[in-house]
Amino acid sequence: MGLLSELKLAVPWGHIAVKVWGSQKNPPVLCLHGWLDNANSFDRLIPLLPQDLCYVAMDFGGHGLSSHYNPGFPYYHQNFVSEVRRVAAAFKWTPFSLLGHSFGGSVGGLFACMFPEMVHKLILLDSGPFFPDSKEMENIMTYRRRSIDHVLQVEASQKSRRAFSQEELLQGLLNNNSHLSRDCGELLLQRGATKVAEGLVLNRDRRLSWPENSCDFMSKELFVHSARSLQANVLMINGSSLWKCQEITMST
Repeated sequence: MGLLSELKLAVPWGHIAVKVWGSQKNPPVLCLHGWLDNANSFDRLIPLLPQDLCYVAMDFGGHGLSSHYNPGFPYYHQNFVSEVRRVAAAFKWTPFSLLGHSFGGSVGGLFACMFPEMVHKLILLDSGPFFPDSKEMENIMTYRRRSIDHVLQVEASQKSRRAFSQEELLQGLLNNNSHLSRDCGELLLQRGATKVAEGLVLNRDRRLSWPENSCDFMSKELFVHSARSLQANVLMINGSSLWKCQEITMST
């Protein structure tokens, strides 16, 4: 299945970039990438999937080719869930299926619990529907403090974006992600970096740091309570140690 189109969906802070495979007349599947990844994460997978569906891979805000959030506006888990709702509204989908990798799976899982009537199937790749934390009560204030401090530090910094050579960026990506092949690293950088006069700069918003600074962690009790609202058929797939998918950490 070949890529059909690249679209930009208007949102109040700019646009959400998406890639579309297959006819939009077919049942839709929205593909959600991992933390600091982008929609190119699915380029190798989608051609191997059933051809009678429409696959749409989105870049979360601050990732890939999507707009960064406005100054002073932090990246929180619920914001990404809201982006899924906006994409579904733009395409007028109901119901539709979700395919999420790692962080994208947690966003999809939370969406499926908030809007259970909208999700037909939920497929999770190396992910659960939530981020469980047995010490949620003890840690939540620490996570929130880190998030606020990090955003303020980035805003106060006067440093311009550093430019890298293609090889520097690629080696940094591969060094931080030993499971990643060179070809896949190049594929992610195609959408994760932009060419400037001095070389390449990363597209991602520098306000994005560690996922725990943005995620909503859940206690076991809240996890169980929230999961009861799921109406979707759920499939969870975990990779073996030989090819296990992980979050992609791009050098800065």
